[in-house]
Order: sequence, then structure tokens, then C-alpha cells
Amino acid sequence: MFAKKNKSVVGLDIGSSALKAVELKPSRSGFELLHLAHQNLQSDTIVDGHIIDLNHVSDSINRIWTEQNLKTNLVATSISGHAVIVKKITLPTMPEEELDEQIHWEAEQYIPFDINDVNLYHEVVGYDASGQNMEVLLVACKRDKIAQFTQVISQAGKQPIIIDVDAFAIQNAYEVNYHPTPDQTVALLDIGASVMTMNIVRGTTSIFTRDISAGGNQYTDLLQKELDLTFEQAEALKRGVAFDAQMSLDQAEPAINSVSEMLGLEIQRTLDFFRSTAVDSPAIDRMLIAGGSSKVVHLTEYLSDKFQMPVERFDAFRSIRFDHKRIDDEYLREISPNMAVAVGLAVRVAEVAR
Repeated sequence: MFAKKNKSVVGLDIGSSALKAVELKPSRSGFELLHLAHQNLQSDTIVDGHIIDLNHVSDSINRIWTEQNLKTNLVATSISGHAVIVKKITLPTMPEEELDEQIHWEAEQYIPFDINDVNLYHEVVGYDASGQNMEVLLVACKRDKIAQFTQVISQAGKQPIIIDVDAFAIQNAYEVNYHPTPDQTVALLDIGASVMTMNIVRGTTSIFTRDISAGGNQYTDLLQKELDLTFEQAEALKRGVAFDAQMSLDQAEPAINSVSEMLGLEIQRTLDFFRSTAVDSPAIDRMLIAGGSSKVVHLTEYLSDKFQMPVERFDAFRSIRFDHKRIDDEYLREISPNMAVAVGLAVRVAEVAR
């Protein structure tokens, strides 16, 4: 029923500004948190989703394993960005064996890459009322992107066993922590340093996903430019922390608001595209925002007002048990939105291991 001894895995989120790692233990009542880690990366280590400094990332992975005293070398990670394509396509209903044979030809019509340069995954997710057509989830990722992520993990002496997609990892974390009912529609938004990932979920079914090339680095860059700040000072200020008596949050507010408006516009375009392309686009009940940039000062209030819906930070440990003596409650609350992808990866593998 449950994971065998010494068969646990680590969910590792390789972001453009930090590594996030989570190890979970399956139990009869859900999951228990065993380890978590957040390791910042040097600037420009990962640019536009490409790992520039493999040695620094692999060294940082090893540092996490050493500091956390992790015993397993099995790793699940995920990818996002322009190298990943997620499409739902409608095909005539056919046996699984026939679909397996045809999927490469079908995919060529939807994938803007050479089909020989990508890894493909497909899954039947539903049928129309007549049963004559089926809806197929098609996921394609460029092989070189997968190779780079597996290489850096292997270089650190670890074994990559699953490569997932950020949007689906966040959905896994959402399902385990929020236990959605079939009629709930939620927009899951992960705001990273350079990419925002949107996954609109109806119950436990993803009905729309999209990656947006914008993120929290734009707050930092503008604050550094406008107020002549260091990277560290700008990072603190965008989260509402004044680093000295001479710098008030009021001075930073115009720059922060301008970037929030820009991100809001990108989110609005994404939601408009969803509503215009979805056959049946239900009203979105609320938005949950994850990622380090979800903690930008006043961002949840701004998005709630703009989109006229409840917006709150994602709690990646909402339904996950942990040892209160070993893990500080306040630290876990603070770090929780950053860990959504890593938790979703650990959840998926823990379930597979049962």
C-alpha cells in the first residue's frame, strides 16, 4: 500500500533564481513533510530557462543533500517555458494501441518544433456526449531541455526518475492541499523570477495552461534602476521590507505598482485567450498565486481588485503534516508559496511509490 523503505524521492524545482526541494512520506491520512530546502542561485545561472552554469547548479543540489542529510538519490523535477507545449486536441475515438501509433502524426500539426527533437506524452482525458470523439492531452518538450535538466541532476550524483511540467506539478499540490469539489474552478498562478505559469483547473481537471514570459525579476530590475539599489535591497523592498531608515516603501510604490499593472495586463490577456478559445469556459471562482514573487507587497490585493475575485497566496503545506518541533511553523508559512512546484513533484512520486 505504501512507499517501501529507502524508496522515497525528492521533488526538486529548478527555478531561475533558486532551487526548492521537498521530500514527503505517504501515510494513511495523506502526506508528512520529511525535509525541505530553499537554495538561492547566483544571478544569470539560469537564463530564459537554459542552465548557463551547470557546475554551480549541481554544486547547489549537492549542498541541499548535505545540509538536509537526505538519504535518497531519486529526484523528480519539472520544466516550463517555451520549450514545453501543452495542447488539448480532439480526435475520433480509437483504441489506445491505434492512438499510440497515430499520435506522432497528429502532434506534428500542433507542435512548432521538429517532431524528432521533442519528447511526447499523451493521455485521453475525456469523451464527447456521443462517444464518437475523445479529448487528448498532448505534452511535448524539446529533448535538449530535458537533457540539460537530467544532466545537471546526474552531475550532482542523483538519479532523475521523472520530468514533469510545472503547471501539472502545481495542480498536484493544489489537489492534495485544497481537496477541490468537482464544481470548483480555480486559476493557479505560479509567479517565478522570469516566467509565470497559469493552470486553470475545474475540479481535478486542467482545462487550460499557459506560460507567460514575465515575472518577479521585473520588479527587482526596475527598483534597482529607479532607486539606485543593489539586487539584495531591491529584492527586500519589493516584499515590503525597508532596508534602512532613509528608504521608505512610499518611494518604491510607483515602481512596484507599474510592474504589478504590467503583470496584471499579461494575466488579463491570458484569461481573455482562455475565454475565447475554450468551448465551455466556466467562471473562475478564485485565484491562488504561488512562487517567490507572490509575496510582492500588495500584489494579492491588486489582482483581487483587478479581476474581481478572491486572490490568496498558495499554501503548499495546508494539508501536509509535519513535526512542529523540527520545523518552525512561521518559517513554513513564509516559504510555503515558493514550494508549490516542489511539493507537487514530491506528491506525484510519493503516490507512484505506494
